[in-house]
Amino acid sequence: MELSIRTRLTLWYTAILLSILVVISGLSYSLLRSRLMQDLDASLLAVGLVVRDTGWSGSGAALGVGPESALREILGPEFYDKFFQLVDPEGRLGARSTHLREETLPLSAQARENAARGVRTFETVQRAAGEPVRLLTLPITRDGQLVQLLQVGIPLERAERTLGRYLETLLVLIPLGLALAAAGGAVIARTALRPVDAMSRTARRISGEDLDARLPLRGTGDELDHLAETLNAMLARLAEAFAQMRRFTADAAHELRTPLTALKGTIEVALRGERSGEEYRRVLTSSLEDVERLVRLAEDLLLLSRLSVPAQVPRERIELAPLLAEVADVAARVADERGVTCVVKERAPATVMGDAIALRRAVMKLVENAVKYTPRGGRVELALRVADGRAEVAVTDTGIGMDPADVERIFEPFVRLDAARALDTGGAGLGLPIARSIVATHGGTLAAESVPGAGSTFTIRLPLA
Repeated sequence: MELSIRTRLTLWYTAILLSILVVISGLSYSLLRSRLMQDLDASLLAVGLVVRDTGWSGSGAALGVGPESALREILGPEFYDKFFQLVDPEGRLGARSTHLREETLPLSAQARENAARGVRTFETVQRAAGEPVRLLTLPITRDGQLVQLLQVGIPLERAERTLGRYLETLLVLIPLGLALAAAGGAVIARTALRPVDAMSRTARRISGEDLDARLPLRGTGDELDHLAETLNAMLARLAEAFAQMRRFTADAAHELRTPLTALKGTIEVALRGERSGEEYRRVLTSSLEDVERLVRLAEDLLLLSRLSVPAQVPRERIELAPLLAEVADVAARVADERGVTCVVKERAPATVMGDAIALRRAVMKLVENAVKYTPRGGRVELALRVADGRAEVAVTDTGIGMDPADVERIFEPFVRLDAARALDTGGAGLGLPIARSIVATHGGTLAAESVPGAGSTFTIRLPLA
């Protein structure tokens, strides 16, 4: 089962806190143990120096009550739980505390070696009863010679009891702190994600028919506000896309309805009475023109639909100069029928990568559009230039032109300006959108400049190969 973000945040927070607490507790326990050992060692060294310096290190028997009582008076509480013994360099026992009775403190080989070098040794050993003891072995020298070894010890029972109680405290406080932290983490996660829940509820209420609704901003400028701004921007793009789709659907239906209505009317009129073969031929010819217009419109719609989906363009080297000459030859025949001159004004060598058929279609659409809206006696010029590492194909006409405010609108599907509709050229307004989509798939741009009544210039810019 997939856990919610709130639960995962709480679990992650708890796991990280548990790791931190375990590490800190381990370090603090080790530090406390080290400090306790340092304090014990310092206390043992103080007692050992007093015993060494008092002169009671020459007797070979256990100290009497008098000397030991004197040590207690000198050291006070420092001596109450400590005991000592003296041994000679050969290991023979000398004076020792009455606390030891018949017991002998162990003398390790390491302590003996250190003493021979005049170095004191701190170590933890076991007494005969199994009790751990912290032991100091202190060498006593006279005239540079080792004469005795003084061993001072203290039981570790109290230190271990202190460490045990500290460990018990940690074992109680860590789970308690972890539980409180988990509860606090859950509250923090719930509070932090509450705006996200509000955004989710708002987003669920937004549908395709109500894309004008927006997620509220809290005004804090934090990540959640950035998320809301991003989602609002996405909703704005979706609203625009839905509007364009509805507009496209309505325009397509309108463009399809006109020839279909004309085709239906022609056929109905022909079927109202008996007609001669010649009359039926005229009806079929007229109907065929409408059918051809529908076929062209359907093909353009299919092409525009395919171009709107990102696809891998065939990559081959294309010489634009021959392509432009080929387009100019085809366009010249159409232009002559309309009394328009079509020429190639400039043709610089340029090579691009892409699909030659698609690029030829894009340039042809621009030339056909220029010829269509150029009055008889006008002129259409094609030019191929290279500038700033890009190939530029410019199509300039001396046609009707358009208002600069309408320049971008003409690249939307089915958009035909009033001046174009007045000429009744029979177009559906798909040529320029198709041309721009083809150029865009090749990584280029298509822009237009126009002056009302003076003509227009459409420029394709493509990256050079």
